[in-house]
Amino acid sequence: MSEEELGSWRRTHHSSQVKPELSGSDVLVMGWVSSIRDHGNILFVMLTDKDGESQVTAKLDECGKELFEKIRTLKEHSTIGVKGKVRSINSAPSGAEIVPSDVRVFSLAKKAPPFPVYSKTVANIDTRLDLRAVDLRRNVLQAVFKIRHSVLKAVREFLDKQGFIEVNTPKIIATATEGGAALFPIFYYDREAFLAQSPQLYKEQLTMALERVFEIGPIFRAEPSRTMRHLAEATSIDVEQAFVNYEDVMSLLEQMITYVMEYVGTHNSVELEVLQTKNKKPNLPFPRHSYSELIELLRKEGERIDWGDDFSTDNLKKLGSILQGYYFIKDWPSASKPFYAKPIANDGNVCESFDLMFGELEITSGSSRINRKDELVERMKKQGLNPEAFDYHLRVFDYGVPPHAGFGLGLERFLMTLTGVENIRDATLYPRDIDRLAP
Repeated sequence: MSEEELGSWRRTHHSSQVKPELSGSDVLVMGWVSSIRDHGNILFVMLTDKDGESQVTAKLDECGKELFEKIRTLKEHSTIGVKGKVRSINSAPSGAEIVPSDVRVFSLAKKAPPFPVYSKTVANIDTRLDLRAVDLRRNVLQAVFKIRHSVLKAVREFLDKQGFIEVNTPKIIATATEGGAALFPIFYYDREAFLAQSPQLYKEQLTMALERVFEIGPIFRAEPSRTMRHLAEATSIDVEQAFVNYEDVMSLLEQMITYVMEYVGTHNSVELEVLQTKNKKPNLPFPRHSYSELIELLRKEGERIDWGDDFSTDNLKKLGSILQGYYFIKDWPSASKPFYAKPIANDGNVCESFDLMFGELEITSGSSRINRKDELVERMKKQGLNPEAFDYHLRVFDYGVPPHAGFGLGLERFLMTLTGVENIRDATLYPRDIDRLAP
């Protein structure tokens, strides 16, 4: 079989539009062949597009021998176009099928993928990722990324209603945004630069003029982690607001989470059904637990942990078994948070900071920010940072930086909580981690 050109053919309908109401109407549908069933003088071809499946039913006595044989030689995954008439039939998807009058084969599949494309679960994720574009034909992944689209749309809608302005900050930077996280160095003309870990310092500066800003964009962290929740390149939803503190932005964050969940529940019921997950909206406000309270709780549960320690994987699993759904951990030790996190008045050992958790999974970090230059320089020195390297940032503090607070929400981790995906690499189209740089 030879491959054919698109020519003057243009799609008139998607699969979701092929319904009994169109019975007798001419349609032109396009997509890829997901399955073929040969019953002698009757062929059933399932044609899949972005909306779902259409059934093409070819009978030898209806479409003629030449077209019938052409359809019979089709291979699964081939990309085709089909002209035909809609016929009402209860057994077909949406109660209608297409009786073909012509077929064009735009691209003929040469081989079968090395994994079952139409299974909900496939054991070897790396095999799938090597052919990610084919992997994304799976219904379960299409559902995940349609929900992702809705999440981003709902976030923008919510923040716009709250008076925030969307911004874009540099992703090539001169120095670290925060201490502790590894950087990806790059050549920038004749000097070294880095990929941005976060838009943190830029969004803080922007509160001076714009007051309420948010950015949705990539962040890069060279953490040597091989887990089901870490990526080297992730998408962050960053929010910063002037004249508020961390309690205010915690409230904003939980409202945004519930707004998104309501939006997804309304617009993605089909996808949630494919994923077999429930989108139960949590009650407001989310539970708030101080770091110190949870240290005591873990000790009572037999966990070995001292005040000032970060929570280990085992600690988080224990917390996740006790604390269900979304909850905040607030008032962290100052030493465990970035230099810009504001210490609590009269207790410099604790800062106005929080993490939003979902069971054992951290999805957001945020804090009130230091808005006075001398305090910021002192915090930098305590964390072993050189203030001179941050001169571009510190100089603006001579011109009246307002009190401000904000957070960064990891989109892929948030998507995991909404979809039930267990591996974060299935919450991003083309994941980057310590072992993967392609495709």
